[in-house]
Amino acid sequence: MEERFLITDKEREKVLGNYFKQGINGPLDVFPSKEKRKYIIAQEIIKRFDIGKVYLEKEVNELLKAVHEDFATIRRFLIDYRFMSRSDDGREYWIDDVDSK
Repeated sequence: MEERFLITDKEREKVLGNYFKQGINGPLDVFPSKEKRKYIIAQEIIKRFDIGKVYLEKEVNELLKAVHEDFATIRRFLIDYRFMSRSDDGREYWIDDVDSK
């Protein structure tokens, strides 16, 4: 984990409660603008994917649509912050190692 995102349990709990009003398995009310909050949200969202499974872009989009209508922004964040990897042609996605985030 990047040092700028050192997060306490209390902070994580507060952010998740503020953004997942229906609980962490429900939809995201708003994708936050602050990087640290985005990171906390991404740590939770990525748990919805299976490690070792290869997903097609359509599958990733469908899963993320259940989280928030702006699934493309969330997908981009997951890639940019290396929660998820994708093939060079953008057709396949997978999770490398959730525990290192």
